[in-house]
Amino acid sequence: MAIILFDDNARNTLLPLTYTRPVADLRIGILTIAEKWAKYLNSDFSFRTEAYLQAKFPINIQDDNIFINGSVCPDEDIVEAIKNLGNGRALRYNNTLVAVRLSDVYASAFDPFGSYTFEMAYDKELVTIQHPEDIFKKNDTELRKDFKLLTQGRKSAKLSSTNTIIGDEFFAEEGALAECCSFSTLNGPIYLAANTEVWEGTNVRGPFALCEYSQVKMGTKIYGATTIGPYCRIGGEVNNAVVWGYSSKGHEGYLGNAVVGEWCNIGADSNNSNLKNNYGEVKLWDYPTQSMRKTGLQFCGLIMGDHAKCGINTMFNTGTVVGVSANVFGGGYPPNYIPDFSWGGADGFVEYAYDKMMDTADRAIVRRPHRKFDAAEKAILTEVYKLTQQYRNF
Repeated sequence: MAIILFDDNARNTLLPLTYTRPVADLRIGILTIAEKWAKYLNSDFSFRTEAYLQAKFPINIQDDNIFINGSVCPDEDIVEAIKNLGNGRALRYNNTLVAVRLSDVYASAFDPFGSYTFEMAYDKELVTIQHPEDIFKKNDTELRKDFKLLTQGRKSAKLSSTNTIIGDEFFAEEGALAECCSFSTLNGPIYLAANTEVWEGTNVRGPFALCEYSQVKMGTKIYGATTIGPYCRIGGEVNNAVVWGYSSKGHEGYLGNAVVGEWCNIGADSNNSNLKNNYGEVKLWDYPTQSMRKTGLQFCGLIMGDHAKCGINTMFNTGTVVGVSANVFGGGYPPNYIPDFSWGGADGFVEYAYDKMMDTADRAIVRRPHRKFDAAEKAILTEVYKLTQQYRNF
């Protein structure tokens, strides 16, 4: 049986985060949504996504296929319901297609917006990701679920006795290192993946996850619910943020109520605001409507797409969206929406020259010996560059 994770309209409402990946490749909690489904179903997975993403995220159709909505985070109840689906049967939640089981004859014609003859309604609560802010907003729930999924029945590796661990929900994989740090699990679990390092003087309050090969620098202050993806380096003050992977915030400065994509770099002493001075509701730029959208949140900070970067002392206002491969620098507050492939700051923007952007991406990726800036990666950035041209009206 093949598990195929599909995109629906959430792909558009999650932009710019989904310009460079399928929805199910979003990280929330400890794992990506796709990795969660793989764990729950004990199965491999593939993706049904935009054509320009399929080379990197291929689809694998077999004789028996279950298409699962990539914006849905699994739990035991929905997994059991999906396992019990018969051929040709579909499951819906609040008018959204959650899953459908199809043979190979019908799988190639799968339509995420289509109707299916045998449909059932799922009436239990589900965690779904529809907008960028949902990722930090629902990270607490998913961190706790993933912590249980990954650690149940297992024993944590031992850390150095120089550390202070408060509470019982702490788990370190073999190879995790920490010295002279404090970890409080009174408000939620803490998970340190293999080959991670937490440097001296760091204070962590859960829920928190540090993924493979990431480092937390000396004196860092981390508040839950925060996730640091693989191969990151983090410093300063971080609160309720999700950093997906291969990104750096290595110096002082505040990052809060935020989502940061892959291959991003946040310069020293950069900060984002997460609360308006009048304590009002925060709005975020919405790609489908090309306007500001109400979030219903009082605390909402920074949304940053893949390959975006900012210089030292950058100040991001409350509810700022930074597009893919944007490069932000200079004094003052840049606007709340910074288009993809922009170059500049509060004094104005120009287009980030395509060749220079590609060269920078290449330099960033080749620093990781197990990753390559291959034809698939280049094709994705090239297509996103074309798709976002209309927004760069400088």
